[in-house]
Amino acid sequence: MNLPARKHTIRLKPGAEDCRSVACLAKGLSDENRLRILMCLSGQKKSVSKIVEEVGLSQPLVSHHLKELKRCLIVDIERNGPFIYYGLADSRILDVVQALGSIAMDLVAARKTL
Repeated sequence: MNLPARKHTIRLKPGAEDCRSVACLAKGLSDENRLRILMCLSGQKKSVSKIVEEVGLSQPLVSHHLKELKRCLIVDIERNGPFIYYGLADSRILDVVQALGSIAMDLVAARKTL
């Protein structure tokens, strides 16, 4: 379900419902294993077993993180017979992750030069 890119920037207001949505998204991204799973899903939808194989985490742990990512509306599921495939709900989420990674690296580099 890739959503169309918005043409306008939305300004969040303190106390607004938007802040709750952003907080949920941020919480979904706040775990290293979830970020690894998202990177794994960057190319295509995958089954839990394929994700387990690629990220090297246990099946119960991957399932737990996928449940959280789904709750935060970051991943979607697609059923195909008895199989369930997970994919990114919106490919822009990877842009957010990349931007956060860039900021994190800049902050670490700046801290080292102090």
